[in-house]
Amino acid sequence: MITWMQRHKKWLVITIWISTIAFVGAGFVGWGSYDYGKSSGAVAVVGDRKISVEEYQREYSSLYGQYARAYGNQFNQEMAKKIGLPEAAVNLAIQKNLILSYADDLGLTVTDEDIAKELVKMPAFIKDGKFDKELYIRVLTQNGTTAVAYEKSLKRDLLLQKVESLFDINPSSNEVNNLSKLLFAQDDLSIQILDPKSIKIDYDDTILRDYWNINKIKYMSTNSYELAISKLPFVTVSPTEDELKEHYSKFKTDYKKEDGKIKSFEEAKDDMIKVLSIKATKKDALKKYLALKKDEMKFDATTVIFEDKLPFSAENINEIKTATVGDVLKPFEGTDGFSIVKLIKKIDPKPLAFAMAKDMVKADYLDIKRSEKINNIAKEAMKDFKGEHLGFVSRTSIDKIKGLNPNEAYGFLNKLFMSKDKEGRIDLGEKVVLYKINSSKLGTDTTTQEKSVKDILLRLQKEELMTSLIKNLENRYEVTSSLDNKE
Repeated sequence: MITWMQRHKKWLVITIWISTIAFVGAGFVGWGSYDYGKSSGAVAVVGDRKISVEEYQREYSSLYGQYARAYGNQFNQEMAKKIGLPEAAVNLAIQKNLILSYADDLGLTVTDEDIAKELVKMPAFIKDGKFDKELYIRVLTQNGTTAVAYEKSLKRDLLLQKVESLFDINPSSNEVNNLSKLLFAQDDLSIQILDPKSIKIDYDDTILRDYWNINKIKYMSTNSYELAISKLPFVTVSPTEDELKEHYSKFKTDYKKEDGKIKSFEEAKDDMIKVLSIKATKKDALKKYLALKKDEMKFDATTVIFEDKLPFSAENINEIKTATVGDVLKPFEGTDGFSIVKLIKKIDPKPLAFAMAKDMVKADYLDIKRSEKINNIAKEAMKDFKGEHLGFVSRTSIDKIKGLNPNEAYGFLNKLFMSKDKEGRIDLGEKVVLYKINSSKLGTDTTTQEKSVKDILLRLQKEELMTSLIKNLENRYEVTSSLDNKE
Protein backbone atom coordinates (compact mmCIF):
# COMPACT_ATOMS: atom_id res chain seq x y z
CA MET A 1 0.00 0.00 0.00
CA ILE A 2 2.94 2.35 0.73
CA THR A 3 4.12 1.97 -2.88
CA TRP A 4 0.64 2.81 -4.23
CA MET A 5 0.39 5.84 -1.96
CA GLN A 6 3.80 7.12 -3.05
CA ARG A 7 2.79 6.74 -6.68
CA HIS A 8 -0.47 8.64 -6.12
CA LYS A 9 0.85 11.28 -3.71
CA LYS A 10 0.42 14.05 -6.28
CA TRP A 11 -3.23 13.11 -6.73
CA LEU A 12 -3.97 13.55 -3.04
CA VAL A 13 -2.04 16.79 -2.55
CA ILE A 14 -4.32 19.81 -2.48
CA THR A 15 -3.97 22.38 -5.27
CA ILE A 16 -2.69 25.88 -4.70
CA TRP A 17 -6.03 27.43 -5.63
CA ILE A 18 -8.38 27.58 -2.64
CA SER A 19 -11.76 29.16 -2.00
CA THR A 20 -12.03 29.12 1.82
CA ILE A 21 -9.70 28.47 4.70
CA ALA A 22 -9.62 24.71 5.06
CA PHE A 23 -9.99 24.06 8.77
CA VAL A 24 -13.18 26.11 9.06
CA GLY A 25 -14.84 24.17 6.28
CA ALA A 26 -13.73 20.92 7.89
CA GLY A 27 -15.06 21.82 11.31
CA PHE A 28 -11.66 22.62 12.79
CA VAL A 29 -10.42 19.04 12.37
CA GLY A 30 -6.84 18.79 13.63
CA TRP A 31 -4.75 16.07 12.01
CA GLY A 32 -1.20 14.89 12.48
CA SER A 33 1.73 17.18 13.07
CA TYR A 34 5.38 16.70 12.30
CA ASP A 35 8.32 17.91 14.38
CA TYR A 36 10.38 20.20 12.17
CA GLY A 37 12.61 21.74 14.80
CA LYS A 38 12.14 24.84 16.92
CA SER A 39 8.82 26.57 16.48
CA SER A 40 10.58 29.94 16.21
CA GLY A 41 12.65 28.91 13.20
CA ALA A 42 11.93 29.15 9.47
CA VAL A 43 11.32 26.03 7.41
CA ALA A 44 12.09 27.91 4.19
CA VAL A 45 12.59 31.40 2.78
CA VAL A 46 10.96 32.44 -0.50
CA GLY A 47 12.09 35.86 -1.70
CA ASP A 48 11.36 38.16 1.25
CA ARG A 49 8.82 35.76 2.81
CA LYS A 50 9.72 33.37 5.62
CA ILE A 51 7.77 30.12 5.98
CA SER A 52 7.33 29.54 9.71
CA VAL A 53 7.06 26.15 11.39
CA GLU A 54 3.42 27.01 12.20
CA GLU A 55 2.65 27.62 8.51
CA TYR A 56 4.38 24.38 7.57
CA GLN A 57 2.41 22.51 10.24
CA ARG A 58 -0.89 23.74 8.72
CA GLU A 59 0.09 22.38 5.31
CA TYR A 60 1.27 19.10 6.82
CA SER A 61 -1.94 18.74 8.83
CA SER A 62 -4.03 19.35 5.70
CA LEU A 63 -2.16 16.73 3.67
CA TYR A 64 -2.19 14.27 6.57
CA GLY A 65 -5.95 14.74 6.81
CA GLN A 66 -6.44 13.75 3.17
CA TYR A 67 -4.64 10.45 3.69
CA ALA A 68 -6.30 9.85 7.06
CA ARG A 69 -9.75 10.28 5.49
CA ALA A 70 -8.80 7.96 2.62
CA TYR A 71 -7.17 5.18 4.69
CA GLY A 72 -8.66 5.58 8.17
CA ASN A 73 -6.83 3.86 11.00
CA GLN A 74 -4.34 2.26 8.62
CA PHE A 75 -2.63 5.62 8.17
CA ASN A 76 -0.20 6.90 10.81
CA GLN A 77 2.84 9.14 11.24
CA GLU A 78 5.28 6.37 10.27
CA MET A 79 3.49 5.81 6.95
CA ALA A 80 3.33 9.58 6.38
CA LYS A 81 7.10 9.79 6.73
CA LYS A 82 7.68 6.82 4.40
CA ILE A 83 5.71 8.40 1.55
CA GLY A 84 7.45 11.75 2.00
CA LEU A 85 4.55 13.76 3.41
CA PRO A 86 6.81 16.17 5.39
CA GLU A 87 8.71 17.05 2.20
CA ALA A 88 5.43 17.41 0.26
CA ALA A 89 4.16 19.85 2.90
CA VAL A 90 7.32 21.96 2.65
CA ASN A 91 7.08 22.02 -1.16
CA LEU A 92 3.41 23.01 -1.00
CA ALA A 93 4.18 25.86 1.40
CA ILE A 94 6.99 27.01 -0.92
CA GLN A 95 4.68 26.99 -3.96
CA LYS A 96 2.08 29.06 -2.12
CA ASN A 97 4.70 31.57 -1.01
CA LEU A 98 6.04 31.87 -4.55
CA ILE A 99 2.55 32.97 -5.57
CA LEU A 100 2.26 35.27 -2.54
CA SER A 101 5.61 36.86 -3.44
CA TYR A 102 4.24 37.41 -6.95
CA ALA A 103 1.16 39.03 -5.39
CA ASP A 104 3.44 41.35 -3.40
CA ASP A 105 5.22 42.46 -6.56
CA LEU A 106 1.87 43.08 -8.27
CA GLY A 107 0.86 45.30 -5.37
CA LEU A 108 -2.09 43.11 -4.38
CA THR A 109 -3.19 43.46 -0.76
CA VAL A 110 -5.87 42.16 1.60
CA THR A 111 -7.50 44.77 3.82
CA ASP A 112 -9.10 44.40 7.23
CA GLU A 113 -12.42 44.95 5.44
CA ASP A 114 -11.72 41.98 3.14
CA ILE A 115 -11.07 39.77 6.18
CA ALA A 116 -14.20 41.00 7.96
CA LYS A 117 -16.36 40.28 4.89
CA GLU A 118 -15.02 36.72 4.82
CA LEU A 119 -15.50 36.11 8.56
CA VAL A 120 -19.16 37.11 8.58
CA LYS A 121 -19.88 34.46 5.93
CA MET A 122 -18.41 31.56 7.92
CA PRO A 123 -21.10 29.30 9.52
CA ALA A 124 -18.81 28.37 12.43
CA PHE A 125 -19.04 31.94 13.74
CA ILE A 126 -22.73 32.64 13.07
CA LYS A 127 -25.23 32.84 15.93
CA ASP A 128 -28.88 33.82 15.48
CA GLY A 129 -28.22 34.62 11.84
CA LYS A 130 -25.27 36.98 12.33
CA PHE A 131 -21.56 37.01 13.16
CA ASP A 132 -20.93 36.66 16.89
CA LYS A 133 -17.55 37.90 18.13
CA GLU A 134 -17.72 36.04 21.45
CA LEU A 135 -18.49 32.78 19.60
CA TYR A 136 -15.63 33.54 17.21
CA ILE A 137 -13.10 33.93 20.03
CA ARG A 138 -14.46 30.91 21.91
CA VAL A 139 -14.32 28.60 18.89
CA LEU A 140 -10.76 29.65 18.08
CA THR A 141 -9.66 29.20 21.71
CA GLN A 142 -11.22 25.72 21.88
CA ASN A 143 -9.21 24.77 18.82
CA GLY A 144 -5.87 26.03 20.07
CA THR A 145 -5.49 29.21 18.03
CA THR A 146 -6.02 32.95 18.36
CA ALA A 147 -7.80 35.59 16.31
CA VAL A 148 -4.43 37.09 15.30
CA ALA A 149 -3.04 33.76 14.04
CA TYR A 150 -6.29 32.79 12.36
CA GLU A 151 -6.74 36.11 10.56
CA LYS A 152 -3.09 36.03 9.42
CA SER A 153 -3.71 32.64 7.84
CA LEU A 154 -7.00 33.84 6.35
CA LYS A 155 -5.24 36.89 4.89
CA ARG A 156 -2.79 34.61 3.07
CA ASP A 157 -5.62 32.54 1.63
CA LEU A 158 -7.53 35.58 0.45
CA LEU A 159 -4.40 36.90 -1.24
CA LEU A 160 -4.03 33.57 -3.05
CA GLN A 161 -7.62 33.95 -4.22
CA LYS A 162 -6.85 37.40 -5.61
CA VAL A 163 -4.04 35.94 -7.69
CA GLU A 164 -6.39 33.20 -8.85
CA SER A 165 -8.89 35.77 -10.06
CA LEU A 166 -6.21 37.13 -12.43
CA PHE A 167 -6.22 33.82 -14.29
CA ASP A 168 -9.92 33.48 -15.02
CA ILE A 169 -10.25 30.85 -17.76
CA ASN A 170 -13.33 30.17 -19.87
CA PRO A 171 -12.94 27.29 -22.38
CA SER A 172 -14.57 28.01 -25.74
CA SER A 173 -17.63 26.05 -26.86
CA ASN A 174 -15.52 24.59 -29.68
CA GLU A 175 -12.92 23.28 -27.19
CA VAL A 176 -15.64 21.78 -25.00
CA ASN A 177 -17.37 20.18 -27.99
CA ASN A 178 -14.17 18.62 -29.36
CA LEU A 179 -13.14 17.25 -25.96
CA SER A 180 -16.65 15.84 -25.47
CA LYS A 181 -16.41 13.94 -28.74
CA LEU A 182 -13.11 12.41 -27.66
CA LEU A 183 -14.16 11.63 -24.08
CA PHE A 184 -17.43 10.04 -25.17
CA ALA A 185 -16.11 8.19 -28.21
CA GLN A 186 -17.51 4.68 -28.69
CA ASP A 187 -15.96 1.42 -29.85
CA ASP A 188 -17.75 -1.55 -31.37
CA LEU A 189 -16.18 -4.20 -29.15
CA SER A 190 -15.70 -7.94 -28.77
CA ILE A 191 -14.12 -9.34 -25.58
CA GLN A 192 -13.15 -12.56 -23.81
CA ILE A 193 -12.57 -12.59 -20.05
CA LEU A 194 -9.99 -15.00 -18.64
CA ASP A 195 -10.28 -15.64 -14.91
CA PRO A 196 -7.39 -17.63 -13.33
CA LYS A 197 -9.72 -18.88 -10.59
CA SER A 198 -11.48 -21.00 -13.19
CA ILE A 199 -8.20 -22.71 -14.16
CA LYS A 200 -7.43 -25.93 -12.28
CA ILE A 201 -3.80 -26.62 -11.36
CA ASP A 202 -2.74 -30.04 -10.11
CA TYR A 203 -0.29 -30.08 -7.19
CA ASP A 204 0.68 -32.05 -4.10
CA ASP A 205 3.09 -31.64 -1.18
CA THR A 206 5.97 -33.12 -3.19
CA ILE A 207 5.55 -30.51 -5.96
CA LEU A 208 5.23 -27.70 -3.43
CA ARG A 209 8.25 -28.91 -1.46
CA ASP A 210 10.34 -29.03 -4.66
CA TYR A 211 9.29 -25.45 -5.46
CA TRP A 212 10.11 -24.38 -1.89
CA ASN A 213 13.57 -26.01 -2.05
CA ILE A 214 14.43 -23.97 -5.14
CA ASN A 215 12.97 -20.71 -3.76
CA LYS A 216 13.77 -20.90 -0.02
CA ILE A 217 15.35 -17.47 -0.06
CA LYS A 218 11.91 -15.95 -0.85
CA TYR A 219 10.38 -17.33 2.34
CA MET A 220 12.26 -15.73 5.18
CA SER A 221 11.04 -15.03 8.69
CA THR A 222 10.86 -11.45 9.87
CA ASN A 223 13.30 -10.18 12.50
CA SER A 224 12.49 -11.62 15.89
CA TYR A 225 13.31 -10.52 19.41
CA GLU A 226 13.88 -12.35 22.66
CA LEU A 227 12.11 -10.24 25.25
CA ALA A 228 11.58 -10.34 28.99
CA ILE A 229 8.11 -8.91 29.65
CA SER A 230 6.26 -7.78 32.76
CA LYS A 231 2.64 -6.63 32.62
CA LEU A 232 0.58 -4.36 34.82
CA PRO A 233 -3.21 -4.39 34.17
CA PHE A 234 -5.17 -1.15 34.41
CA VAL A 235 -6.53 -0.38 37.87
CA THR A 236 -9.79 1.55 38.24
CA VAL A 237 -9.61 4.41 40.73
CA SER A 238 -12.57 5.93 42.58
CA PRO A 239 -11.87 9.66 42.83
CA THR A 240 -14.07 11.85 45.00
CA GLU A 241 -16.46 14.38 43.49
CA ASP A 242 -14.13 17.21 44.58
CA GLU A 243 -11.13 15.54 42.93
CA LEU A 244 -13.08 15.16 39.70
CA LYS A 245 -14.22 18.79 39.80
CA GLU A 246 -10.64 19.96 40.37
CA HIS A 247 -9.44 17.84 37.44
CA TYR A 248 -12.26 19.13 35.24
CA SER A 249 -11.46 22.76 36.02
CA LYS A 250 -7.86 22.23 34.88
CA PHE A 251 -8.37 19.96 31.87
CA LYS A 252 -11.95 20.41 30.64
CA THR A 253 -10.74 21.41 27.15
CA ASP A 254 -9.42 17.83 26.78
CA TYR A 255 -12.97 16.46 26.90
CA LYS A 256 -14.82 17.33 23.71
CA LYS A 257 -17.77 15.99 21.78
CA GLU A 258 -17.56 15.00 18.12
CA ASP A 259 -18.72 18.48 17.08
CA GLY A 260 -15.82 20.07 18.99
CA LYS A 261 -17.91 21.41 21.90
CA ILE A 262 -16.60 20.87 25.43
CA LYS A 263 -18.43 18.22 27.43
CA SER A 264 -20.21 19.19 30.61
CA PHE A 265 -18.87 17.90 33.95
CA GLU A 266 -21.43 15.08 34.03
CA GLU A 267 -20.82 14.15 30.40
CA ALA A 268 -17.05 14.00 30.99
CA LYS A 269 -17.19 12.09 34.29
CA ASP A 270 -16.63 8.56 32.87
CA ASP A 271 -13.84 9.83 30.61
CA MET A 272 -12.13 11.54 33.56
CA ILE A 273 -12.26 8.39 35.69
CA LYS A 274 -10.69 6.47 32.82
CA VAL A 275 -7.94 9.08 32.40
CA LEU A 276 -7.22 9.17 36.14
CA SER A 277 -7.14 5.35 36.24
CA ILE A 278 -4.61 5.23 33.41
CA LYS A 279 -2.56 7.92 35.16
CA ALA A 280 -2.55 5.94 38.43
CA THR A 281 -1.61 2.70 36.65
CA LYS A 282 1.18 4.46 34.77
CA LYS A 283 2.58 5.74 38.09
CA ASP A 284 2.69 2.16 39.42
CA ALA A 285 4.18 0.95 36.13
CA LEU A 286 7.02 3.49 36.38
CA LYS A 287 7.80 2.29 39.91
CA LYS A 288 7.89 -1.30 38.67
CA TYR A 289 10.04 -0.24 35.71
CA LEU A 290 12.66 1.26 38.04
CA ALA A 291 12.66 -1.88 40.23
CA LEU A 292 13.09 -4.13 37.17
CA LYS A 293 15.83 -1.91 35.78
CA LYS A 294 17.72 -2.16 39.10
CA ASP A 295 17.20 -5.95 39.20
CA GLU A 296 15.15 -5.61 42.37
CA MET A 297 12.27 -7.52 40.71
CA LYS A 298 12.04 -10.33 38.15
CA PHE A 299 10.20 -10.15 34.84
CA ASP A 300 7.03 -12.25 34.46
CA ALA A 301 8.21 -14.23 31.44
CA THR A 302 10.75 -14.47 28.62
CA THR A 303 9.61 -15.12 25.04
CA VAL A 304 10.72 -14.87 21.41
CA ILE A 305 8.35 -12.90 19.15
CA PHE A 306 8.53 -12.20 15.40
CA GLU A 307 8.53 -8.48 14.57
CA ASP A 308 5.19 -8.65 12.72
CA LYS A 309 3.60 -10.33 15.76
CA LEU A 310 4.75 -7.85 18.41
CA PRO A 311 1.59 -6.84 20.36
CA PHE A 312 2.56 -3.18 20.69
CA SER A 313 1.98 0.10 18.87
CA ALA A 314 4.13 1.06 15.86
CA GLU A 315 5.94 3.63 18.01
CA ASN A 316 6.72 1.08 20.73
CA ILE A 317 7.84 -1.53 18.19
CA ASN A 318 10.25 1.04 16.78
CA GLU A 319 11.67 1.51 20.30
CA ILE A 320 12.35 -2.23 20.49
CA LYS A 321 13.94 -2.23 17.02
CA THR A 322 16.30 0.63 17.90
CA ALA A 323 17.08 -0.51 21.46
CA THR A 324 20.41 -1.97 22.53
CA VAL A 325 20.53 -5.51 23.92
CA GLY A 326 20.06 -5.27 27.69
CA ASP A 327 17.91 -2.12 27.58
CA VAL A 328 14.83 -2.02 29.81
CA LEU A 329 12.27 0.17 28.04
CA LYS A 330 9.85 2.52 29.76
CA PRO A 331 6.28 1.17 30.14
CA PHE A 332 4.26 0.67 26.94
CA GLU A 333 0.57 1.54 27.21
CA GLY A 334 -1.74 -1.07 25.64
CA THR A 335 -5.45 -1.82 25.53
CA ASP A 336 -5.43 -3.75 28.80
CA GLY A 337 -2.62 -2.11 30.75
CA PHE A 338 1.11 -1.38 30.66
CA SER A 339 3.96 -3.64 29.54
CA ILE A 340 7.60 -3.29 30.59
CA VAL A 341 10.02 -4.85 28.13
CA LYS A 342 13.69 -5.80 28.30
CA LEU A 343 15.53 -6.60 25.07
CA ILE A 344 17.56 -9.76 25.59
CA LYS A 345 18.48 -10.65 22.02
CA LYS A 346 17.88 -9.60 18.38
CA ILE A 347 17.47 -12.53 16.00
CA ASP A 348 18.08 -12.05 12.26
CA PRO A 349 15.67 -13.42 9.62
CA LYS A 350 16.18 -17.02 8.47
CA PRO A 351 14.47 -19.31 5.94
CA LEU A 352 11.13 -20.59 7.16
CA ALA A 353 10.61 -24.34 7.49
CA PHE A 354 8.40 -25.84 4.77
CA ALA A 355 5.52 -26.33 7.21
CA MET A 356 5.52 -22.62 8.12
CA ALA A 357 5.98 -21.45 4.54
CA LYS A 358 3.59 -23.92 2.91
CA ASP A 359 0.60 -21.58 2.52
CA MET A 360 2.76 -18.87 0.91
CA VAL A 361 4.50 -21.45 -1.30
CA LYS A 362 1.15 -22.84 -2.45
CA ALA A 363 -0.22 -19.38 -3.28
CA ASP A 364 2.90 -18.42 -5.25
CA TYR A 365 3.05 -21.74 -7.10
CA LEU A 366 -0.60 -21.55 -8.14
CA ASP A 367 -0.22 -17.91 -9.23
CA ILE A 368 2.76 -18.76 -11.44
CA LYS A 369 1.16 -21.81 -13.03
CA ARG A 370 -2.17 -20.07 -13.60
CA SER A 371 -0.37 -17.09 -15.11
CA GLU A 372 1.49 -19.41 -17.47
CA LYS A 373 -1.76 -21.08 -18.53
CA ILE A 374 -3.52 -17.72 -18.95
CA ASN A 375 -0.71 -16.50 -21.20
CA ASN A 376 -0.90 -19.65 -23.34
CA ILE A 377 -4.69 -19.42 -23.63
CA ALA A 378 -4.50 -15.71 -24.51
CA LYS A 379 -1.82 -16.33 -27.15
CA GLU A 380 -3.88 -19.02 -28.85
CA ALA A 381 -7.15 -17.05 -28.60
CA MET A 382 -5.66 -13.95 -30.26
CA LYS A 383 -4.60 -15.91 -33.35
CA ASP A 384 -8.18 -15.92 -34.60
CA PHE A 385 -10.06 -13.87 -32.05
CA LYS A 386 -13.83 -14.08 -31.90
CA GLY A 387 -14.95 -13.26 -28.36
CA GLU A 388 -18.34 -12.01 -27.17
CA HIS A 389 -19.68 -9.15 -29.27
CA LEU A 390 -20.84 -6.25 -27.03
CA GLY A 391 -21.73 -3.68 -29.69
CA PHE A 392 -20.76 -0.04 -29.14
CA VAL A 393 -19.40 0.86 -25.70
CA SER A 394 -18.13 4.14 -24.19
CA ARG A 395 -16.13 4.94 -21.07
CA THR A 396 -19.37 4.83 -19.06
CA SER A 397 -20.65 1.43 -20.33
CA ILE A 398 -19.78 -0.37 -17.09
CA ASP A 399 -23.01 -2.41 -17.01
CA LYS A 400 -22.25 -3.91 -20.43
CA ILE A 401 -19.12 -5.73 -19.23
CA LYS A 402 -20.50 -8.94 -17.75
CA GLY A 403 -18.02 -11.04 -15.79
CA LEU A 404 -16.30 -7.99 -14.28
CA ASN A 405 -17.31 -6.18 -11.13
CA PRO A 406 -17.93 -2.40 -11.47
CA ASN A 407 -14.40 -1.46 -10.41
CA GLU A 408 -12.85 -3.93 -12.84
CA ALA A 409 -15.16 -2.79 -15.65
CA TYR A 410 -14.28 0.84 -14.96
CA GLY A 411 -10.56 0.01 -15.04
CA PHE A 412 -10.91 -1.99 -18.25
CA LEU A 413 -12.82 0.74 -20.11
CA ASN A 414 -10.35 3.40 -19.01
CA LYS A 415 -7.40 1.34 -20.25
CA LEU A 416 -9.25 0.42 -23.44
CA PHE A 417 -9.86 4.04 -24.45
CA MET A 418 -6.27 4.96 -23.64
CA SER A 419 -4.87 2.13 -25.78
CA LYS A 420 -3.70 2.72 -29.35
CA ASP A 421 -4.08 -0.96 -30.28
CA LYS A 422 -7.14 -2.28 -32.13
CA GLU A 423 -6.81 -5.63 -30.40
CA GLY A 424 -4.86 -7.06 -27.50
CA ARG A 425 -5.09 -7.85 -23.79
CA ILE A 426 -5.71 -5.76 -20.71
CA ASP A 427 -4.62 -7.07 -17.31
CA LEU A 428 -6.88 -6.30 -14.35
CA GLY A 429 -5.16 -7.74 -11.29
CA GLU A 430 -5.80 -11.47 -11.59
CA LYS A 431 -8.18 -11.30 -14.55
CA VAL A 432 -7.20 -10.73 -18.17
CA VAL A 433 -9.54 -9.28 -20.81
CA LEU A 434 -8.84 -10.00 -24.49
CA TYR A 435 -10.45 -7.48 -26.83
CA LYS A 436 -10.91 -6.54 -30.46
CA ILE A 437 -12.21 -3.15 -31.63
CA ASN A 438 -14.29 -3.77 -34.76
CA SER A 439 -14.95 -0.06 -35.46
CA SER A 440 -15.01 3.32 -33.69
CA LYS A 441 -17.02 6.53 -33.75
CA LEU A 442 -16.80 9.90 -32.02
CA GLY A 443 -19.37 10.89 -29.41
CA THR A 444 -22.37 12.70 -30.84
CA ASP A 445 -24.91 13.67 -28.16
CA THR A 446 -22.61 15.73 -25.94
CA THR A 447 -25.06 18.34 -24.62
CA THR A 448 -25.85 16.40 -21.44
CA GLN A 449 -22.14 16.08 -20.63
CA GLU A 450 -21.25 19.68 -21.45
CA LYS A 451 -20.93 20.93 -17.85
CA SER A 452 -18.78 18.00 -16.65
CA VAL A 453 -16.56 18.25 -19.74
CA LYS A 454 -16.18 22.00 -19.25
CA ASP A 455 -15.19 21.42 -15.61
CA ILE A 456 -12.59 18.84 -16.69
CA LEU A 457 -11.16 21.15 -19.33
CA LEU A 458 -11.12 24.09 -16.91
CA ARG A 459 -9.23 22.02 -14.32
CA LEU A 460 -6.70 20.77 -16.88
CA GLN A 461 -6.07 24.27 -18.20
CA LYS A 462 -5.68 25.68 -14.68
CA GLU A 463 -3.27 22.89 -13.71
CA GLU A 464 -1.19 23.56 -16.83
CA LEU A 465 -1.23 27.29 -16.12
CA MET A 466 -0.28 26.67 -12.49
CA THR A 467 2.65 24.44 -13.48
CA SER A 468 3.97 27.06 -15.87
CA LEU A 469 3.50 29.87 -13.32
CA ILE A 470 5.33 27.98 -10.56
CA LYS A 471 8.27 27.18 -12.88
CA ASN A 472 8.51 30.83 -13.85
CA LEU A 473 8.37 32.01 -10.25
CA GLU A 474 11.03 29.51 -9.15
CA ASN A 475 13.43 31.28 -11.52
CA ARG A 476 12.27 34.70 -10.34
CA TYR A 477 12.54 34.33 -6.56
CA GLU A 478 15.35 32.85 -4.50
CA VAL A 479 14.21 29.83 -2.49
CA THR A 480 16.12 28.50 0.51
CA SER A 481 14.63 25.38 2.07
CA SER A 482 15.50 23.22 5.06
CA LEU A 483 15.16 20.30 2.66
CA ASP A 484 18.35 21.46 0.95
CA ASN A 485 20.23 21.13 4.23
CA LYS A 486 18.93 17.61 4.78
CA GLU A 487 20.21 16.20 1.48
